[in-house]
Amino acid sequence: MTRLLGSLLLVAAAGAFTVGAAPAQKAEPVPLDRVIPAPSSVDPGGSPYRITPGTRIRVDGSREARGVGDYLAGVLRPSTGYRLPVTSHGDGGIRLRLAKGPYGDEGYRLDSGRSGVTITAAKPAGLFHGVQTLRQLLPAAVEKKTAQPGPWLVAGGTVKDTPRYGWRGAMLDVSRHFFTVDEVKGYIDRLALYKLNKLHLHLSDDQGWRIAIDSWPRLATYGGSTEVGGGPGGYYTKADYQEIVRYAASRHLEVVPEIDMPGHTNAALASYAELNCDGVAPPLYTGTSVGFSSLCVDKDLTYDFVDDVVRELAALTPGRYLHIGGDEAHSTPHEDYVKFMDRVQPIVAKYGKTVVGWHQLTGAVPAKGALAQYWGLDGTSAAEKAQVAQAAQNGTGLIISPADRTYLDMKYTKDTELGLSWAGYVEVQRSYDWDPGAYLPGVPASAVRGVEAPLWAETLSEPDQLEYMAFPRLPGVAELGWSPAATHDWDTYKVRLAGQAPRWEALGIDYYRSPQVPWTN
Repeated sequence: MTRLLGSLLLVAAAGAFTVGAAPAQKAEPVPLDRVIPAPSSVDPGGSPYRITPGTRIRVDGSREARGVGDYLAGVLRPSTGYRLPVTSHGDGGIRLRLAKGPYGDEGYRLDSGRSGVTITAAKPAGLFHGVQTLRQLLPAAVEKKTAQPGPWLVAGGTVKDTPRYGWRGAMLDVSRHFFTVDEVKGYIDRLALYKLNKLHLHLSDDQGWRIAIDSWPRLATYGGSTEVGGGPGGYYTKADYQEIVRYAASRHLEVVPEIDMPGHTNAALASYAELNCDGVAPPLYTGTSVGFSSLCVDKDLTYDFVDDVVRELAALTPGRYLHIGGDEAHSTPHEDYVKFMDRVQPIVAKYGKTVVGWHQLTGAVPAKGALAQYWGLDGTSAAEKAQVAQAAQNGTGLIISPADRTYLDMKYTKDTELGLSWAGYVEVQRSYDWDPGAYLPGVPASAVRGVEAPLWAETLSEPDQLEYMAFPRLPGVAELGWSPAATHDWDTYKVRLAGQAPRWEALGIDYYRSPQVPWTN
């Protein structure tokens, strides 16, 4: 363990110079197996590659590969101070190569040696994920925005890597507190570093409606005019939302928009009186209680409203999925809830999207192909778990998001100033040390589509607060989604996690220094 931690210290200090009479320490590259998420296989050996002023980033002739090359150059140029031209000519250097092979849609192979580094993938997403591994194999100072001394070494050997699950997501609640387009982009960059591929945006709730809908304009202008605590709120124009979608796609994340219904709808009900069963609009809401609002299930106008919202949102969303919420509908009788979901799910299909809902959707009849997002706790009732398991056995895919494991807004300990604790305290080991494929009894492993880490914003209003609650837990959830189950081991993971801290500091990420992690800086 001492030798391992010493190696991490050398990595963090790569490029630094000693002073006085002590001789300079030899820089050592980051070992190939020290990255997060853990790769499928690692075969170390041979000489490292050194990035120099003469290094080129070589890509094939495709627009997609050039886009990944430009992204990589944008990461490396400020810290190295090198030109790093992106070109389709020359030999050696860093090569990004699209080719047929056993990589799937997101896998890659990274080969490193004295003459260069080659990342090979079948699809652009695989190249992009390989670039994230390359970033972590370089000294943490590579993330800085000013020139650093280097040296820039990449360990020799081969990494072969494909993800365990196709759904590796993070949810951001922009309804309880509103976050600007640039703030969402910043969070996207954090997700991309750990190979996540879904950004679930919680766009509506009791406290705020955050997306412009032309056919119901007061949803945004009035329903979006506040937030928890009574702040100014805000909303995304259609152009804003499309910019978020575009930026996420440039980082190979698919945006999954959520309009929560039939509950969590006070912002909509306050905006249009006619959506209420009694025709009376409630006041805007700035508290944090849940379960008190409901769309009027028996009104035809309700389904005209849902149709308009889904139609406009689907047209803005190139991804496959649309999340319809469905949780905590305590004010909607069960028979009404079933009736509502029976009418709403076909609307989603009509506009070419696949339904995603919180796991309460399994209390109705999930549409064919629908996904249910399980957010229960270890203490969730056996009957509720059995209901979810039965749906999974009948073909409903599951996204696993246990609140007492993956909810990033849960306090780390009783002393954490931010966050909530209704699901308990969630320290770093608890958020990592479980298996999504075996979490729910009676659920076939084939039904698990992946994992997601939700970040609810009742107590969070600034980007640094999001980061503090996400780090260091988010990388662990990302590893659960990507890495083979056989690599799962807390004792080795916590050492790799500690090695990420200098990188977070170089990136300006605020993080919680958990006493469970052997930090080396």
